[in-house]
Amino acid sequence: MSRTLQAGELVLLTDRKGRRYLVTLAEGREFHTHAGSVAHDALIGSTEGIQVRTTRNAELTVWRPTLRDYVLKMPRGAQVVYPKDSAAIMMLADVFPGARVLESGVGSGALSMSLLRAGAMVLGYEIREDFAQRAEENVKAFLGSDVSERYQLEIRDCSLGIDANELDRVVLDLPEPWKVVPHAAASLHPGGILAAYTPSIVQAVQLREACEAGPWAAASTVEILHRGWHIKEDAVRPEHRMVGHTGFVTTARRLAG
Repeated sequence: MSRTLQAGELVLLTDRKGRRYLVTLAEGREFHTHAGSVAHDALIGSTEGIQVRTTRNAELTVWRPTLRDYVLKMPRGAQVVYPKDSAAIMMLADVFPGARVLESGVGSGALSMSLLRAGAMVLGYEIREDFAQRAEENVKAFLGSDVSERYQLEIRDCSLGIDANELDRVVLDLPEPWKVVPHAAASLHPGGILAAYTPSIVQAVQLREACEAGPWAAASTVEILHRGWHIKEDAVRPEHRMVGHTGFVTTARRLAG
């Protein structure tokens, strides 16, 4: 990848108050904000990390967006799995390069991007065609069209069955993940991991009860809380606001036999 910013590339512009703007660079265009405008041509050919002034002398810093930046600002049709939870899922499900992963409940593609960036081969099931289309557009916008070789989307209801075998991982973001447990058991190889993201603890409990019927072991459920800290000179304290509850991550491993 070129180190200089190119036309057609996504950039993240941030101001001094922490506001963030996701922009696709295009020759001859301008980015407008309440604090003035900046010509895209002034950014194309420069390097990220530069600071520029708008027509009203406001300062903007220019970055290439991280995956976290993009997930929080990208177009969405469905609620996304937040970065703190995606990170936990990636570690708890032990997603590795070349892993064969079934993801059901693709939504806007946030978790798909984490799986693909880790090098997984992703088969996505989504019951809504508009969500699937949005997910595919978001994935390509951030990861590029080459990733389509490892990303297959189907309009299917996972609770009716999984048309794949010898999977390494099954990752779910569904209202009733317990309905998928028998299908996941049939599709995962022994030692494979089931991971599910559920907003409600009642959903997590029903999922755990379904796993207790077998053939599963090592089941666990966690909640990820994210608290930032204010650090400026001698003023050191927790931030007044934090990213609290978003959902629960439940994992279990398939037993042999």
